[in-house]
Amino acid sequence: MAARLSARILLAGALAGFLPAVALYAQAPDGPPAGNTAAASLKPIPAPPQPAPADKLPLDKLKLPSGFHIEVYASGIAGARSLRVGKRGTVFVGSTGDKVSAIVENEGQRQVKAIATGLQHPNGLAYRDGTLFIAETSQISKIDNIEDTLDSPPKPTVIYSDLPKDEINSARFIGVGPDNQLYVSVGQACNNCVPPPGQGQIRRIDLAGGNIEAVARGVRNSLGFDWSPRNKQLYFTDNGRDWLSEDAPSDELNRVTKPGEDFGAPYCYQGTLTDPQLGWGRSCDEFTPPIALLGPHVAPLGMRFYSGRMFPEKYRNAIFVARHGSWNRTKKLGGDVVVLHLNKEGSVQSMEPFLTGFLDDNNFVGRPVDVQPMSDGSLLISDDWNGAVYRVTYGRARDDREERPERRRRRRDFFFFDDR
Repeated sequence: MAARLSARILLAGALAGFLPAVALYAQAPDGPPAGNTAAASLKPIPAPPQPAPADKLPLDKLKLPSGFHIEVYASGIAGARSLRVGKRGTVFVGSTGDKVSAIVENEGQRQVKAIATGLQHPNGLAYRDGTLFIAETSQISKIDNIEDTLDSPPKPTVIYSDLPKDEINSARFIGVGPDNQLYVSVGQACNNCVPPPGQGQIRRIDLAGGNIEAVARGVRNSLGFDWSPRNKQLYFTDNGRDWLSEDAPSDELNRVTKPGEDFGAPYCYQGTLTDPQLGWGRSCDEFTPPIALLGPHVAPLGMRFYSGRMFPEKYRNAIFVARHGSWNRTKKLGGDVVVLHLNKEGSVQSMEPFLTGFLDDNNFVGRPVDVQPMSDGSLLISDDWNGAVYRVTYGRARDDREERPERRRRRRDFFFFDDR
């Protein structure tokens, strides 16, 4: 009880310093506040119809801490989303469209090639022992020995098809855990409702598509998770409901300490806020609180633990989170990558900005989706707004990436973002 109370106090303190006062309105759970013209004007923001050319990408606006550098790793990948890396260094890219792409090296040049087409929103990817797993809206498939067949890959083989065909929250994120099991997120098929059985969770299945178990419940819409290299526990981002307020609820970072934990949605959000429509008779004390609040409507998506050695020591075992950015907020937030530093026992010590600049004068010039460490310690970041993948490195440029004068001029000092 004392530990739970301490968690509540910490979350309340975070809210006091991070979120403005909350104004609640009469509303339908799946629509804007009734009679509120400002809210009614807010709508999802579609990406440009075509990927941006490499020379039009917003590198001159992007800011990193001192000593870090950013470059274009690949461009022209429509709706670039989840990232995974094969054993031979092939970078696989999921998308919001109908294809999965691979970024390959060919005679010193990077090329992008489609390896699977005709798919339904193949957002989620996972890689294990030569096999690429692909999560579409309603099914998971795989391609064995993918790096041996990049020039002529076979059609993906479906291994699991018991996923709902949702109208919203239909993107899936997948990963293979340290237990060699496949994990998949299944969001609620609505903005805010009591979901039917099987939704609002993260499932665990074996690599053949059987032995299904819900390892996390009360999950509204998670599109990013990873396992701690220290304690092997599952951490995941979760997007809070829309249309409660511009400033609440906060999106979350959660940690699973035992299978089957319930994280509150749709009855409780951010660990302290009982939902005004569905929370009657329920208490946030019933549920596992988040370990960090990531901001209201910032849409946290991909996250990874960093265990590389290129970045300074303080980033070792920290979590990088891509905040895609808000749409149902008058003053947008997010559009950046943040880093969360952890205490030894796995709780969050602090959160700070890492890559900023995708949000410029309340307009997006890019929207980060996923983060993926590389074997050399660099970090890839996908951007579905521009259809691009960026690479972040630290230290002096190496011989194979010698800096050009124009790139040096583009560098900016490090500034904190304004989350007021």
